[in-house]
Amino acid sequence: MLTIKRLAGYVGVTVRAVRHYHQTGLLPEPERDASGYRRYPAQAVVDLIRIRTLTAAGVPLTRVHELIRATPEQFAAAVEEIGQGLTRQIEELEHRKAGVAALQAGDRMFLPAEITDYLDQLRLLGVSERGVRFERDGWIVLAAAYPDQALRWIAQKREQLADPGFRQFYVTYDQAHDWDPADPRLGDLADVMAARLRQEAAQTVHEVLSADEKSLLGAHVQDYSPAWIRLSELVRQRTTS
Repeated sequence: MLTIKRLAGYVGVTVRAVRHYHQTGLLPEPERDASGYRRYPAQAVVDLIRIRTLTAAGVPLTRVHELIRATPEQFAAAVEEIGQGLTRQIEELEHRKAGVAALQAGDRMFLPAEITDYLDQLRLLGVSERGVRFERDGWIVLAAAYPDQALRWIAQKREQLADPGFRQFYVTYDQAHDWDPADPRLGDLADVMAARLRQEAAQTVHEVLSADEKSLLGAHVQDYSPAWIRLSELVRQRTTS
């Protein structure tokens, strides 16, 4: 026979917890002996361990009360059900954990690997993070609207990066963001851009986009650079004349 203190210590709970289980009716409270102490039998240890384990698993006290008084078969079936519920919770938590961990992947959470690899290539070329961000935002829109075509388009873009001339052009275009709109170098750059547009014989991204989508993709970069707006005007003059 155990005192309340020894019972609590053996099971790993506090004396206060044992008294709380008495008050809620989960654990029968024995009568005091001649010395004025409550003595707990072995069954109290079994019951208290069950109570502690079930409550730690998140089982409501009302359900614990039911299970403590269940038959062995009922108890076993209920424990199996609780275990399955915990398994589902663990799977859900693992899914959430994976989602949080994916945030560390940066752009790879929002874009296919082919596109993020392309963005990494731009960084290696010396393109500014601003320029990479503009590209990323545009590809997010394209990949969301045209997931299949986007992979084909990015393959074409990566082929273009293999051309030293294109790489130099791209870096210059990125730098032009900060030029003065009156900078004469914009005219030279517009000549290069116009020539490249004329040489493109295959279907390009812009040919399959609606007018609204073209506007959306262009505005998110041009609104931030007067030089780029001027460059677009110069290219348009050269390709429409």
